[in-house]
Amino acid sequence: MTETKKTTERKKLPIGVQTFSKIREGGFYYVDKTGFAMDLIEKGSYYFLSRPRRFGKSLFVDTLKAIFECRRELFTGLKAESRWDWEVSYPVLTYSFGGGVFESVESVQNSLKEQLAYYEEFWKLEVAFPEIRSRFKRLIRHVAEKSGRPVVILVDEYDKPILDRIEDRDEALRIRETLKDFYSVIKDSDAHLRFAFLTGVSKFSKAGIFSGLNNLEDITLDQRYSEICGYTEADVNTVFGSELEGLDREEIRRWYDGYNWLGESVYNPFDILLLFAKRRFSAYWFETGTPAFLVKLLAEKGVFTPELDKTMASEMLISTFDVDSMPVEALLFQAGYLTIGKVEDVLGSTFFHLCYPNHEVYQSLNTCLAAAFLGDSSREMKLRMDLLQVLRSKNFSKLKEHFMTLFAAIPHDWFRKNPIARYEGYYASVFYSHFAALGLDIRMEDATNHGRIDMVVFFEGQVLIFEFKVVELVPEKKALEQLLSRGYADKYGSRGEPVHLIGVEFSREQRNLIGFDYLPPSSNLDFAHT
Repeated sequence: MTETKKTTERKKLPIGVQTFSKIREGGFYYVDKTGFAMDLIEKGSYYFLSRPRRFGKSLFVDTLKAIFECRRELFTGLKAESRWDWEVSYPVLTYSFGGGVFESVESVQNSLKEQLAYYEEFWKLEVAFPEIRSRFKRLIRHVAEKSGRPVVILVDEYDKPILDRIEDRDEALRIRETLKDFYSVIKDSDAHLRFAFLTGVSKFSKAGIFSGLNNLEDITLDQRYSEICGYTEADVNTVFGSELEGLDREEIRRWYDGYNWLGESVYNPFDILLLFAKRRFSAYWFETGTPAFLVKLLAEKGVFTPELDKTMASEMLISTFDVDSMPVEALLFQAGYLTIGKVEDVLGSTFFHLCYPNHEVYQSLNTCLAAAFLGDSSREMKLRMDLLQVLRSKNFSKLKEHFMTLFAAIPHDWFRKNPIARYEGYYASVFYSHFAALGLDIRMEDATNHGRIDMVVFFEGQVLIFEFKVVELVPEKKALEQLLSRGYADKYGSRGEPVHLIGVEFSREQRNLIGFDYLPPSSNLDFAHT
């Protein structure tokens, strides 16, 4: 594919910079999102946008603020410059919950009181009511009357206080009710408002935090705004053209592209900026704060990890999230660990095929899941490196000892608390995440003319085909028999690469590997039993 690069002078990389004026005045690269801002403003409605963390939401909020405050000097050459009346400004009230960790209702209330107090002092409004809701409503009316213009409300990280305490259901519910009461003022103050925009990571269900604010237009899955955050292919090639030299363009795509909200896919901006700064590929975004509760939830619910990237969900399901209801699909999609791969209409209903957006998420999420199965991240890393060494030796019979060590490392208490540990899917999940943590090319449940292969791994010109069986107390050789009788190797023989057949049997009682049959490429019907 021919790349289109725009020659530009090298500028500063806006890593962590969320202030629009600082970027425009400080000589930083800037991807112009002001056209989207004007599209929203010209409609003059109230909006909600959900996007994963570190995708540029805070910068977009600050961009809206600069437009309404008529900071014309910041918009020279940008799309908004010719689309706004720079003689008319509007008062803006901005609320953010991005700083610090909220541990209780009191900490949320204190934050709201502090932010309200700032504006009350600025607009010379004496506090007449102790309740946060009443103070907010009175502030809006006062600002509109004193300025002579309707007010703009911008809320950034609206959901963070709830997410900070999501594992404590009772406290999270109390925080939710506090915020719901506060946000409901926006609907009640319609007569005094020009525009409202709320953004965060999660989209709470309408019966939850938004039950008092049902006049918001949700643009999360609006094709027109799919690129409102993140960098497009054209952005990377043009705005950052001077940074691409010496980097494999296809690898950039493989690692960081692929996030989709029904329009053009986008790159993770945080990853792109760190890549250009450090000049090496790494899981920059993933390592900045993957929620531990999510990985724990996936492990405890017995999610079949090999099929995470084959999830099919309705729009309602991926939009249904609340303290009392946390569907795994909604969590993974809203947090950015799964994205929309394909849209399908079934009898008038829309369904989304969800998949991993890119290599970073695929490898990193499975690394976390593998560690969750073991209950020890350092142990997981050692076992992962041991697996790599065995694979590179190409003595695949050694995998038996490695697998026994792997399953022996899983705490007995984990088996006791998880009934899924008695089923084949559990063992397949552990295997899959263990291999995927190396970033290997893996296919699960791959279809052939005679059935479905449990797992196929491609590694340095070798093809490893695995079949898993759960038996009682003694090996029964059923896994290898199925590999042979159904001719699973035939599908991959045309690749011209050595094909290795590996049958693995687990004992429900012993909760470990008890059967391991390895058939090397040089054998046909004979097999070596290790």
